Amino acid sequence: MLPNIYKRDIRLLSVPPLILIIIALLFIPSIKMGVDFQGGTMVTLSLAGNIDAEELQGRLYEDGLEAHVSVFETSLGYKAEIEVSQSEKLVRAEELKTDFNSRILEVAQLEIFSYQDESRLTEYKEKKSELDAIAKEMFEIAGSGTVAAGTNELDREFQKAYSLIYSSYEDSILQPINRHVEYTSISVETVSPLLSSKFIGTVIDTVIFSAILSIILVFLFFRSIPPSIAVLTGALADIIIALGAMGLFGIPLTLASFAALLMLIGYSLDTDILLTTRILKRKGDPRENAFDAMKTGLTMSITGLIAFSSLFILSLFTHIPTYYEISAVAITGLVGDMFATWGINAVLVLHYALKRELE
Repeated sequence: MLPNIYKRDIRLLSVPPLILIIIALLFIPSIKMGVDFQGGTMVTLSLAGNIDAEELQGRLYEDGLEAHVSVFETSLGYKAEIEVSQSEKLVRAEELKTDFNSRILEVAQLEIFSYQDESRLTEYKEKKSELDAIAKEMFEIAGSGTVAAGTNELDREFQKAYSLIYSSYEDSILQPINRHVEYTSISVETVSPLLSSKFIGTVIDTVIFSAILSIILVFLFFRSIPPSIAVLTGALADIIIALGAMGLFGIPLTLASFAALLMLIGYSLDTDILLTTRILKRKGDPRENAFDAMKTGLTMSITGLIAFSSLFILSLFTHIPTYYEISAVAITGLVGDMFATWGINAVLVLHYALKRELE
């Protein structure tokens, strides 16, 4: 039978999780952004036979394509994933396209108004010259096109130039691959800079909304600031440890791993609220209540670890990135939750409960 760790000096229990948090903070800057968030192209190939990933990566580099190559075996044969970072030209073209599309309607309207009212002609020329400057830069990047007199012609030429830049970017990826790889099927997934920035914006909004909602619900449930802060501190510590593990083990931040992080927030709040409820709302010795909650919480965590470990093992055999990212983040997060909940949150809530008993 496990001894009650909360019968001792509870302050010592916070040392291991605090050490983990400090280590995690050192590795968080090392987190790699996946294609979802940094933009770029992921080419997935069903290979005709096994090839050496490093050798292929070297050949592609010599052919002008800087990419990260991974090769793995599946039940359907060998597959390769070639990840290419976003082209600077394409990034700039995307920015110009966004700027151009935000201005073209106004300029087109001013063009019509200038025919009807000469007083609007000066304003139209000013706006048109700004639009021409954007189009000229796009044409220079594409190496084709000319600035047209009318806005409709200019819009058509601009869109053609953007399409040319995009197709040239894809050709610069596929041509070296076709020269050096024999494959039976291919899929190409490209995330534009604009879409990746939208993903990042959505992630930030989701995190902020989740944090605000969690703060409100926790405070309404306990109607006291100290235990509410303790619950949220435990959840924050859990996420920091999980992010640090992502940086340490090279787990990229993708939509899949981000979904796993959101799941961890919910799980952490669940165990933290379980602990806080047992200590503050159950009669008896707070230390015994904390220990009883720990036994229940650890059972839940171990069950979760077994489930996600099975998914992790499956990902090693199938080489499915989504399985790997979700399971790896969940496992590290659940381990971190054990330390954060029972070493930080428990100490804070127990300190509050014991102090309240003396008053």
